[in-house]
Amino acid sequence: MDLNVVYEDKDIIVINKPVGLTVHPGAGNKDDTLVNALVYHCKDSLSKIGGDARPGIVHRLDRDTSGLMVIAKNDRAHEVLSEAIKNREVKRVYNALIYGALHPHIGTIKTGFGRSKKDRTKMAVMRDSIKQAITHYKVLKEYGDGKVSLIEFQLETGRTHQIRVHMEHKKTPIIGDKTYGKAYNSSLLGYSKETIVQIRKFPRQALHAIQLSFEHPKTGEWLSFSSDLPNDICQLIKLIDV
Repeated sequence: MDLNVVYEDKDIIVINKPVGLTVHPGAGNKDDTLVNALVYHCKDSLSKIGGDARPGIVHRLDRDTSGLMVIAKNDRAHEVLSEAIKNREVKRVYNALIYGALHPHIGTIKTGFGRSKKDRTKMAVMRDSIKQAITHYKVLKEYGDGKVSLIEFQLETGRTHQIRVHMEHKKTPIIGDKTYGKAYNSSLLGYSKETIVQIRKFPRQALHAIQLSFEHPKTGEWLSFSSDLPNDICQLIKLIDV
């Protein structure tokens, strides 16, 4: 498996994860994961803190979310990066296409957060949870008179499925999200029937980690990386931008 390496040195490796790639081995998938590719690429040069199943993994992206990730190549780098994420010192920016529009166009979503009581495989907004989830957003563009919007998100906290859950909570789910947007009946009035079919059949959540910035765990240098939107999201934007 070829890794799309954006940056690499003796301490870290930054990769652009493709859609459809699971980060680490789990039930039903032990071989075709990012970890397998990293072990092949880096050999023994990965931190051991995550154990054999998650060597070097400091943070993760969902299988069907594409974009930038940083991986630690030694334990010291892992500890420093993990602490930076915990202290909200790592800047993580995402772009997504959502159904509907967000108002105001710039804002912050702050909620309690936890595992859903109705479905333990999902996360949910929890009013009584002591865990907080904070997502800052900015509307980049609206399409079809606000039927679809391109949003920039910046995570202050990094809860599992945070952006996806917050968009479900706002009743503006991410296009293609089969877990948190499946029950949403979107109005796409104004688009052709063919276009509506293509939007609703989009095969994965239209979510991409477009920017990642942090202090280098050894040198302290501020590093910033960006990634272009992948082709499938670009093609969807082209389809709806009429």
